[in-house]
Amino acid sequence: MAISLLDTIRVLASFEPPRVSLRGAPWEEYVDWAIAQGLAPLASYNLQYRMPGADAPEWVRDQLLSIYSGSVNDNVMKLVNFKRSVDELEGRKLLLVGAASFADSLYPHVAFRPVLEIQMLLRRMDVDGFAGFLAQNEFHPEPEAPAHGAIKVLSDGRTAIHLYADVLGTSRRAEVQGIFDRAKPMKMYGPSLFRPDLEDAVLLVCLEQAREGYQVPWLSFVDLRELMTGAKAMGGVYSRPVDVAALLERAKAWKLERALYTSLSIVSGLFPETAEALKPALPPLRRATRELVDRLVVQPASVPGKMSHVRGSERLRRLLTGQ
Repeated sequence: MAISLLDTIRVLASFEPPRVSLRGAPWEEYVDWAIAQGLAPLASYNLQYRMPGADAPEWVRDQLLSIYSGSVNDNVMKLVNFKRSVDELEGRKLLLVGAASFADSLYPHVAFRPVLEIQMLLRRMDVDGFAGFLAQNEFHPEPEAPAHGAIKVLSDGRTAIHLYADVLGTSRRAEVQGIFDRAKPMKMYGPSLFRPDLEDAVLLVCLEQAREGYQVPWLSFVDLRELMTGAKAMGGVYSRPVDVAALLERAKAWKLERALYTSLSIVSGLFPETAEALKPALPPLRRATRELVDRLVVQPASVPGKMSHVRGSERLRRLLTGQ
C-alpha cells in the first residue's frame, strides 16, 4: 500500500512511532526533504531503534544515520564550547532560547534537535557588554548584517550566536521584562543563563514562525508540539501542562493572538493527535480573520515542500505579529 509523504513525516517525527511498515513510502522525496527540515536525526533513531528497519531501503537508513551521527557531534561541540564561554559570567540574566534551550528540555536525545546556531534574548543594555565578554573567547561580530530579527551575530568560526533584544518592539518593553522575570535558571551553563517559562517559550516560537512568514524548518513545529503537550518524553522544566489562561492573556498583551492561532492550527493539522489538546488554546479570532489566515498561511504551510511566500507577505507578517 502506498504511503503518503505526510504520513511518512508523521510516523518518523513521533517520539512514540507506531510499529508499522513503511514499505512503499516516497523515500526519494522524503530523505532530502527531512534533512533540509531538520527531521533526519529523529527519523534515523526511529528507524534504527524504535521500529527497526520498518521495511525502509538500506540506503535510506544509511543516509539518515550519517546525519544523526553528524548531529550528535555538531551539537555536543557547539554546546560544550558555549558552556565554556559563558560558565564564569556572573551577575547577569541572559536567556537561552530556541534550539539550544529545547535540545535538552524537549527531546530525549541531544542529537534529535539540531542546533544550527545559538539564540539568546538579552536586555538591550546588556548586548554590547555580553558581546565584549564573548570576545575573550574569540567570538567576534559577523561582517554581514544580522538576519532573522537578531541585532548582533557573533561567531568564533564554528558556532554562531544570535543576540536578540526588544523582540516585541520598543512599545512593549514591560512585556519583555516579564519574560525575564519569569525565566528559569539553566545552572548547567552557569549562574547568568536562564530560559523562558513555558508559556513564554510557546509565544516566542510563534513569534519567530510568524516573523519568518512560516518559512521555517518543520522541526520548529515539532518544538511547538512538544511545548504544547507538556514534553511528555522528558521530566524537566517544560514537562507540565500549559496554563492556557496565562498563555491567552500574554498572547493578547503581546499582540500575538493571530500568530498563536496560526501556529497552533498548523501543528494541529500536521499532528492530528494534538488537535483536541490544542483547541482550548486557540485565540477567539473573528471569523473573517480566521478564514484569511487559514487560506493564506495554515493550508499552504501544512503541505510538505509547497510553502512559498504569499502575496503581501510583509503586510501579513505585520498582521500576525502586531509589529
